[in-house]
Amino acid sequence: MSDNWLSKINWSADGLVPAIAQDAESGRVLMVAWMDRDALQRTVDLGEAVYWSRSRKKLWHKGEESGHVQRVKEIRLDCDQDVILLQIEQQGGIACHTGRESCFYSRLENGHWVETDAVLKDPGEIYGKLK
Repeated sequence: MSDNWLSKINWSADGLVPAIAQDAESGRVLMVAWMDRDALQRTVDLGEAVYWSRSRKKLWHKGEESGHVQRVKEIRLDCDQDVILLQIEQQGGIACHTGRESCFYSRLENGHWVETDAVLKDPGEIYGKLK
């Protein structure tokens, strides 16, 4: 496959693009991460989400430690060509490193952030230590 499709993306100055992971069945946004060209190409090749970890400065195959792999059903590019949307099937039902379904588990209520989603699995059990 030609990598011409990668050239259509408006990469940031540091060579990254935000990637939204959305549950393909429910439509719920599960997480937002970053991708570089290699991460996006590997995602296409594997059929599973691979991201660029800005903190660790390396590729990160989602689920490599937790087992909570994201199987990619569809990849979309927004109208400005600067955001990727991954329609995924979340293995294990947990996308967040806190053990929740989604990273978006806090809702603003009366000027305070309220945690609305339950922890489905203790992160210590997922990772062997708290992250």
